Amino acid sequence: MKIIDGKKIAQNLRKDIAQQVKTLERAPGLAVILVGDDPASAVYVRNKDNACKEVGFYSEKINKPAGITQQQLLDEVVRLNNDDRIDGILVQLPLPKHLDANLVIETISPQKDVDGFHSENIGKLMQNKSYLRPCTPKGVMTMLATTGIDLAGKDCVVVGASNIVGRPMLMELLNARATVTICNSKTQDLSGKLRRADVVVAAVGAPQIIQGDWIKPGAVVIDVGINRLENGKLVGDVDFDAAAEQASWITPVPGGVGPMTIATLLENTLTAYKNRK
Repeated sequence: MKIIDGKKIAQNLRKDIAQQVKTLERAPGLAVILVGDDPASAVYVRNKDNACKEVGFYSEKINKPAGITQQQLLDEVVRLNNDDRIDGILVQLPLPKHLDANLVIETISPQKDVDGFHSENIGKLMQNKSYLRPCTPKGVMTMLATTGIDLAGKDCVVVGASNIVGRPMLMELLNARATVTICNSKTQDLSGKLRRADVVVAAVGAPQIIQGDWIKPGAVVIDVGINRLENGKLVGDVDFDAAAEQASWITPVPGGVGPMTIATLLENTLTAYKNRK
């Protein structure tokens, strides 16, 4: 069993981005909008801001009160769409319940949609001519590439069908010519499907729901989940210790997919800058 070290891969990616930034006419700009005072969201936004500074990006961190109206938030997005210093716009999710996240995402210019969630960018991913790809699935593909495994023809199972990870992950693997099964809460015989999988991507958000003996010997296991137990320990969706005995490659939690998501966000912002130029 080998560990896919997301922290190290992300570090190398950030170093490469920082080198490229030194050769540009101006620093790529990323704006992150945070609505309300959710502590977890605030931590994510701070991490993104720090990552921007590390690679030499221009960064705007925009805090809005939880009671902001839909129109006020859309007006802020439109302002950033028209700001030439800003190449990427990200609205930190989840938003307060009175706000329509889909409407906000669709208002972001597709050319500045560094989360890759706009329907135009998802449509391009579907057609395998993607421009800005969703960060976590793209980061997972970068991690898989470091193993040297050819995904063509491999049986892959994605557990979780969210718009943020599961669905775009399905398309990423399909574009790599893998055979993909995507599972949701109604899937029957989940363990049986996983036992036949060459590659497992777990993105369901339930602590250690995937048992070690569900993993086929020699399979690659990518654990996107990050869950905090009552004792404060962070764990993934996979029972790591048991799965590690079966897998050929596996990602840890923390230190696996998490760092890759932010590094890929920076990569998308650099891509957006280059395409706007």
